[in-house]
Amino acid sequence: MPTCRRKRVVLTEPSETLLQALKTDPHRQVFYLHQTGEIFETYEAYAARMSFYRLRQFQCEVTGKSGLDYFQAVESERQEARTLHSRFPEPLKPAVLKAVQWRMFTTFLNSIHSSPDPSRLPLFTEVMGRLDHLVEAVYDRFKDRYFPTEKVVVDLAGVKFLARVEKVYPPKYNADAKARDAHMDPASSSTLEDEPPHVIGGDLKIPLPDANTNDNPALYYYWVHLIELERDKSHEKGKSSVKITEADKRLVGSLIEVQCGMMSRDRLSFSKSILRRFIRDCVDRDAAVASPWTVKPPIARHYGVDTVMPEETRQGVENIKKGEIDKRKKAWEDKEGPPVKKQKKMTAAQEEKLEKKEREAREKSEKQRLAKEEAERLAAEKKKKKPVRYPTEDLDIRISDKDKKAGMRVTRPLANKTCLPFNDTPGVFEAFLMTWNFLVVYGQPLHLSVFTLDEFEHALRHTAADQPCPLLAEVHSTLIYNLRTVSFVRHSVIIHLLKKQEDADSAGESDSVLGVSVDELTTAMADVGNNWERVPLRHSEGREGWEEALVGCLKDHANGINFPNIQTILTKLLFAPADDQAGSPQDVSMEPDQPTLSVASSPSEQYYHLPPEDRISILSFMCNLAISSKSVHTHMESCEEQLTALRKEKIEVNRQKKQYQEEMANLAGEAKDENGTTNGDDAVTQDASELSDASEASESAQPASKKGSKAKDSLRLKAHTIAHSKEREAARAKQASQKQAIAEHRRLDEEVNKLERRLESIEREFRKLLGGVRVKPLGRDRFYNRIWWFDGMGSASLVGSGGIALYGTGRIFIQGPSEFDMELLRKKQLEEEEDIDARRREEEGDEGVLKSGEWAVYSEIEELDAFVSWLNPKGHRELALKTALTKWWTHITGGMRKRIADINANAKLPDARRSSRKTALGYDVSRDPYMLWTNRKAINAS
Repeated sequence: MPTCRRKRVVLTEPSETLLQALKTDPHRQVFYLHQTGEIFETYEAYAARMSFYRLRQFQCEVTGKSGLDYFQAVESERQEARTLHSRFPEPLKPAVLKAVQWRMFTTFLNSIHSSPDPSRLPLFTEVMGRLDHLVEAVYDRFKDRYFPTEKVVVDLAGVKFLARVEKVYPPKYNADAKARDAHMDPASSSTLEDEPPHVIGGDLKIPLPDANTNDNPALYYYWVHLIELERDKSHEKGKSSVKITEADKRLVGSLIEVQCGMMSRDRLSFSKSILRRFIRDCVDRDAAVASPWTVKPPIARHYGVDTVMPEETRQGVENIKKGEIDKRKKAWEDKEGPPVKKQKKMTAAQEEKLEKKEREAREKSEKQRLAKEEAERLAAEKKKKKPVRYPTEDLDIRISDKDKKAGMRVTRPLANKTCLPFNDTPGVFEAFLMTWNFLVVYGQPLHLSVFTLDEFEHALRHTAADQPCPLLAEVHSTLIYNLRTVSFVRHSVIIHLLKKQEDADSAGESDSVLGVSVDELTTAMADVGNNWERVPLRHSEGREGWEEALVGCLKDHANGINFPNIQTILTKLLFAPADDQAGSPQDVSMEPDQPTLSVASSPSEQYYHLPPEDRISILSFMCNLAISSKSVHTHMESCEEQLTALRKEKIEVNRQKKQYQEEMANLAGEAKDENGTTNGDDAVTQDASELSDASEASESAQPASKKGSKAKDSLRLKAHTIAHSKEREAARAKQASQKQAIAEHRRLDEEVNKLERRLESIEREFRKLLGGVRVKPLGRDRFYNRIWWFDGMGSASLVGSGGIALYGTGRIFIQGPSEFDMELLRKKQLEEEEDIDARRREEEGDEGVLKSGEWAVYSEIEELDAFVSWLNPKGHRELALKTALTKWWTHITGGMRKRIADINANAKLPDARRSSRKTALGYDVSRDPYMLWTNRKAINAS
C-alpha cells in the first residue's frame, strides 16, 4: 500500500450517516471514487480526497520510488507485484508462506538458549522482529531445499543445464539407491509420501541447527529432467568458457539423479532481495507490541495457508506481549526514579531556605530564557543582513527610496482594456486573436497572404452584402479547402439536432431557436452545401459559393459537443426575419433583442448579417479543426527541421565572427608594437645623423693643411648617402605594411558587419519558424502577467523591401496571470504573510489589476517606454522580459509607428472620398484597406 510521509494511506470508510441512509434512502446520490472504492457524502469531501491523492508526495512501498501521486504509487506497486510473482518460484511460495505464518522471533530467540552458541543471542535480540531478520531466516532454511516442479540449474562437471525437479527423496532413502530407482516411474507421485518434503527444515519454530540435524538438506536426492543447456555466460567478468561436447548435448531431455550441492536457483528468481520483496508483498504485521507476522488473508486462502491462529501460538503471543509491556513499564519507572517518600514537616528556617533556592532557580531560568531570546534575535538580524544576490525572486524585491530617486516608476502605466476589439463578451477577443494568429502563422500551407489584425477586425465587422469582402471570402475558402482533408462524419450536426429534438420531446420542452424548430432547420439544410468537399471555389471568380460550402462544412464537421452554439448560427445563416421578404434582410446584430426568424433564405444573403461574435466562433472552430490537417502538420515538421538548420548556422556564424574579431585584435596589437619600435629606431638614426653632421662640422673647421682631408670628406658623404637611402627604403616598407594592415582590418570589419547582419536575419527567421511550432509570450512581470507580441511569426515578416518596418498587430498585449500562477501568488501570500492583493493595487493601480485571463494593450510607444521603466531588472522574470523587449525594441517600436501612421492616413480618407457608391456610413467602403487586400498566394485550381 502506498505510503505518505512514511505512513500507510488508510482508505476512508463510509460515514455513519451514509450507512444509515443505505437502509432508509437507498437511492440517495453520493460521490464515488472508483479508483479506490471510497464513497463520500458531499462533493467537497470527494474533491478534497481527490486533491490529496493527486499530490506528488506518495511513495511506492515496494520500490521506494517517491514523488508520485497516489494512483501512480498504486500502479507502481501492482506492476512490481506482477513482475515479482512471475519470477518467484511457484512451488516455493506455499512453503515460504506457511513458514512465516504466525511467526514471532521472540519465540525463536527463546529457543536459542539451548543452542551450542549462546553468544549469538544479544545480536539476534538487537534485530528482533525486523523484516531483515525474517528474510535471513527464510533464506537460510530454503536455499538448499527444492520442491517438485521447481525449475533449477544443475551443474554437471562444469556444464550447466536448466532442469525441472520431478521427484524428491527424503533422507531415509539416502542409503537405498534401489528404493529410489523403484520409484522412477513418471506416472507415480512426485514425492514418495503423502506429506510434502522439508516439513521439519521449513519450520521456523525449530532452531536451524536442530532443523539441519533432523532434516539435513544434503541427504535429499532429486530426480530432475534436463530441459536445455544454460546459455553461455563466459562474457561475464571472471568467468571462463566451458567447452560443451556432443555427449553433453545428448544429455538434454534425460532424467538424472542429483543432490542439492549440484543444484541452484536463478538469482533473478530467488535471492535475498527478491525474497524480501515477496514477503513484504504477501505478509503483514500489526503495529502493536510483539505482534506476529501474518500472511494477508486473500493470499493465505489462495495458497492453502492456515488463517486461524493455533491456541498454543495465541497463548505464546499473549505471554510475550505481556512480558514486553512489563519490561517497558519497569524501564520507565527506573528512568523516573523511585516514588518520593513522605517528607517530614519542615521548620521555618528550612522553609525560608527552600524558598530562597526556588527563587534563585527561577531567576536563573529567567536569565537563561532572556539570553536565548537575545541570541535568537541577533541570529535573525544577522540572517536578515545577509546580502541578497541578484537577480532573485521578483516578489521579494521592493522599490527603495534610492530607486525612486533614480527615476524608477512605482506604479505600472495603465494598459487599455476598452480599445481591444470584441472584448465586451468574455472569451471573444481571445478567440479573435487566436484565429488571426493561426491564419497568419500558417499562411504558407493555407496559401493565404498576410493581413494585419486591424484589417481582420474591419473585415469581421463588414456588413455590406452588395460589396463582398475579399478577405472573408479568401479566409473561409482556404479553411474549407484545408478541412476537406480532415476526416468528418456525414451530416453529424443533423444527427445531433435530431437527438436533441428527441430529448426535448421526452422532457416536454421546446426545441426551437429564434422561432425555428429543428424540423424546419434540418429541412432547410437538406439542400445546402451537400457538395462542399468538391465544389470549386476559384480565386479568379471571387470564391463564389463559399457561403453555401461553409454551411456544408459545418454540417459534416460540427456537433453539439465541439460547437455548442451551432444550431443558433445555422438558423441565422438559413433564415431571415418575417418582415424582410422582399428586400435585404435586417441585420440581426443591430437589434437589441434578436428577432424571430421565419423566412427561409440563403447563406450568401445572411452571412453579412451575422454578428462578429458568431463569425469569430465559426472561424475559431474551423481553425481548431485545421490544426489536425496533414498540411499543417507537414509545415510544422518542416519548421522544426529549418530551426535545427538555423541553430547550426548560428553556431557557425558566431564561430566565424569570433575568429575575425581575434584576427582584428592581433592586427591592432602588431600595429601598436611596430609604432613603438619604429619610434625608437628613428631616434637612434636621428642621433647618429646629428653626430655625423657635428663631426663633419668639426672636421671642416680644422686647418686645410691636413693631408687626405678631401678623401675623407668624400667617403663620409658616400656613407651618409647610403644610410639615408636605407632609411627611406625602410620607411617605404613600413608605410606599405601599415597600408596593408589597415586594408586587412577594414576587410575583416566588413566581414564582421556582414556576419552581424546575418545573425539579425537568423534571429528574425528563427522567430518566424518558432511561431509555426509554438507561440510563447515575451515574458512575465513580477505578478505573473504575460506579455505578448505577435508580430513577425509564421508567414509574416518584420522587415519589408527597402528595410521598412512591417507589423501584424503593432501593439503589445498583456494577459492576466493563469490559474496556476494565481495559486503561486496565493501560496506566496500565505508563506510570507504579505498582502499580495494590496501590493498589486499599489504597483499596478486599482484599474490596472488584471484578473486571470483578462487582457489589456499598449498601443503607444510612450506607454511602452513607461512600462519598461517600471520593470525591475533585479528580479528573474522582469530581467528576462526586459532583455527580450530590448532585443526586439527596434522592430516593436517600428511596427507601432507604422500602424499609427497607417491609422492617421486612413482616417483622412473619408473626407476626401467622392464616389457614387456610397454606403450608410457616408463613404465608399471599397476603398478601405481591408477591402483592397488581395491574396497573392491563392491557387486558382479547384
